[in-house]
Amino acid sequence: MMAEDIQHNQKANFNGLTKSAKSGASKKLTIKNFKDRPELTDSYTEDTWIKLRDAVSAIQNSTSIKYNLEELYQAVENLCSYKVSPVLYKQLRQVCEDHIQAQIHQFREYPSSSLDSLSFLKRMNRCWQDHCSQTIMIRSIFLFLDRTYILQNSLLPSIWDTGLELFRTHIVSDGAVQSRTVEGILEQIERERNGETVDRSLLRSLLGMLSDLQVYKDSFEQRFLTETNRLYAAEGQRLMQERDVPEYLHHVSRRLEEENDRVISYLDQSTQKPLIATVEKQLLGEHMNAILQKGLWMLLDENRVCELTLLYELLSKVKGGLMTLLQAWRDYIKSFGGEIVSSPEKDKELVQELLDFKDKMDHVTQRCFQRNDNFINAMKEAFENFINKRPNKPAELIAKYVDSKLRAGNKEATEEELERILDKIMIIFRFIHGKDVFEAFYKKDLAKRLLVGKSASVDAEKSMLSKLKHECGAAFTSKLEGMFKDMELSKDIMIQFKQVCYMQNQSDPSNIELTVNILTMGYWPSYTPMDVHLPAEMVKLQEVFKIFYLGKHSGRKLQWQPTLGHAVLKTEFKEGKKELQVSLFQTLVLLMFNESDEYSVEEIRTATGIEDGELKRTLQSLACGKARVLNKMPRGKDVEDADRFHFNSDFTHKLFRIKINQIQMKETVEEQVSTTERVFQDRQYQIDAALVRIMKMRKTLSHNLLVSELYNQLKFPVKPADLKKRIESLIDRDYMERDKENPNQYHYVA
Repeated sequence: MMAEDIQHNQKANFNGLTKSAKSGASKKLTIKNFKDRPELTDSYTEDTWIKLRDAVSAIQNSTSIKYNLEELYQAVENLCSYKVSPVLYKQLRQVCEDHIQAQIHQFREYPSSSLDSLSFLKRMNRCWQDHCSQTIMIRSIFLFLDRTYILQNSLLPSIWDTGLELFRTHIVSDGAVQSRTVEGILEQIERERNGETVDRSLLRSLLGMLSDLQVYKDSFEQRFLTETNRLYAAEGQRLMQERDVPEYLHHVSRRLEEENDRVISYLDQSTQKPLIATVEKQLLGEHMNAILQKGLWMLLDENRVCELTLLYELLSKVKGGLMTLLQAWRDYIKSFGGEIVSSPEKDKELVQELLDFKDKMDHVTQRCFQRNDNFINAMKEAFENFINKRPNKPAELIAKYVDSKLRAGNKEATEEELERILDKIMIIFRFIHGKDVFEAFYKKDLAKRLLVGKSASVDAEKSMLSKLKHECGAAFTSKLEGMFKDMELSKDIMIQFKQVCYMQNQSDPSNIELTVNILTMGYWPSYTPMDVHLPAEMVKLQEVFKIFYLGKHSGRKLQWQPTLGHAVLKTEFKEGKKELQVSLFQTLVLLMFNESDEYSVEEIRTATGIEDGELKRTLQSLACGKARVLNKMPRGKDVEDADRFHFNSDFTHKLFRIKINQIQMKETVEEQVSTTERVFQDRQYQIDAALVRIMKMRKTLSHNLLVSELYNQLKFPVKPADLKKRIESLIDRDYMERDKENPNQYHYVA
């Protein structure tokens, strides 16, 4: 309990006593009843003072008081009523001062050994506690003096304040005593910081004494903060060398809790702010960069959520801490993400790794960084930075990843899970600058899914289309929407065609059921025309359909695309009848084996007219895959010109309808290069169009302003050198010209 608490408690005890003494005395003597007053004589005054002095001495020496407390209170009131208050106050102060002056000797003569430090503090505390209780007791006797004469003289301190002043002046302000008291307290605190158990109530009482005496800040706090600074400076240096970052962070957190607990237990509340600031500065502020360099990447790599949360909370307390953490966090994302993107050998896993990495970083911002907007924005900026370090490739791989998820063969996810995956992909998609590359590859893959019937779900396809439209606008998805419209119109056309064919060919039905998709050339990827040798029955059906279609839509031109065709063949093996789902090229090869059981590569090439590269891929899919309906001699994975193929009548399979590897779904290197080249060609057209548009509006423009406006209009990354080439091209074609006097100035040529 602090001295002030003792004061209030004892005041409460004596207030009742003094009130009863006062009311009891008033029955015998009142201010108005002068006749009942004792006559004021020197003898009376002297005797009364002696009685009061003896009572004070008894209190100070902890002996029994000979007089009734009511009687003593009444005596003080009588003396005050006869205007001797100044003398009474002066004499009381002198008695108290004499007693306190006598106390100093016990401290000056106390042994100076460090072993006696604790007993010295206990003696000081006992002296202080005794002084407080004595002062309260004395004040209760002299309460009338305190509430009349002293209260009316603003320059005079109250009896309680007089007691504090005398104790401060004669004991605590003594240089040797004060120094030893403060050093003893600091020694006890240091022991506690080192893990020893100390008497906290003793420290609370002594520090309360210093606070009550108004010497806490000057005598104790400054030295305490200096020692704290020295202790934690040394501890921080040592532990940063000895411990790993997670262990160090927990140590710092524990130290801060300990210091806050000290404030609650025995330090003055005013010490909390500078004390905690000192600990944070020495254990965190001085080692902030070292902590982040040594441990942040490790914590993020290992997903140490608890320690990352602690790191954020601790650095948020230090000036500039969060900004330093923010920069280190941004650097980590750029570095880690850059490794994912810049490794061509990891291209197959690139998108999945990006999605996993983004999920992990989102989790850190949500759980550890308190959803701080600055950290979320820094993460987005870092992702955008490293993804575009490798132009175009991430966009291409994201399109292929979407294709893998939207194919019918993808059984990994439910519709809800697929929707969540697509949402995550769109987040990564937003970071890409060259969205036209994504569009080109996505359109090519979408075309294959629609035409080969490999789409997992029309709903999923349209959901993805809706997401792209929301993200990039209607212009971005107009051709993709046109592809879906073509597929729906084709269904209606085929219903009409089959009705017409049924009516016309009831007497001579065909063995082949023809289905045609009518594609608008502007919507779909461009395909290289290829002439192959179709069976006569197929050619006849094509002509029938052509006559039907052009009869309904005159002026249109049909161009057949055999590379996109597929068929279902009915086949008979020793095991029994099977149905084979194959491409048109595979169909042409397999139909040859109706005539003979064995062919060479050259014979097949001549009979089908299939281009050499396509033919070898087709034969490989039929003879070297999982479903080997042809046997190749000699055996091997690759098809050579000297190889021969014969029908595998011993072929077995547990299914009745067998899908043989659809070669249209596999992207060739030539297709990939062709798609990329088309994107670059489209970009040149867009740059040319933007240049002409700007110059037509502005008429005259400097090179720098023209380039600046181009960057604002173009939606894909472009190098200054490429822009310069397009400007030169337009000058050569007389769309614009250079100023004759200033080469950096351009004029539009109308």
